[in-house]
Amino acid sequence: DVAPSRGLGDVYKRQIIMAKLTDAIKDLILNPVKEGAWTAQLGWIATVREDGAPNIGPKRSCRIYDDATLIWNENTAGEIMKDIERGSKVAIAFANWDKLDGYRFVGTAEVHKEGKYYDEAVEWAKGKMGAPKAAIVFHIEEVYTLKSGPNAGKRID
Repeated sequence: DVAPSRGLGDVYKRQIIMAKLTDAIKDLILNPVKEGAWTAQLGWIATVREDGAPNIGPKRSCRIYDDATLIWNENTAGEIMKDIERGSKVAIAFANWDKLDGYRFVGTAEVHKEGKYYDEAVEWAKGKMGAPKAAIVFHIEEVYTLKSGPNAGKRID
């Protein structure tokens, strides 16, 4: 399917291709959990504001939902959520400073204030943080390596 890139007007059109998380990507994101932490690597979420300016913020609850989807508990319902509701494209980055490795994901996100995803987010939050104002479901369309070296920033197919 070819769809317009929401939030950037009708000028830019791109082919939507769902990307998958490899075992190496999952390992980098989940490594802190394997070492006993309650959360994975900190996910940095980037959106585009209504005026076209970039917006970025950390989401400590950002985690793997399945091989093509990330999810996070939206606790502030602030600018990032508003950007997503307006149709902004989304980028998420995870990095392991010690390994000089990481990944950037580009895709679309949906805000869920009720239903299956929201209920699962509420359950996940128990004992970790308060109940979320929404669950944000992010569909991965592109993956880029952030590993230091000659391939940094290149798309992974």
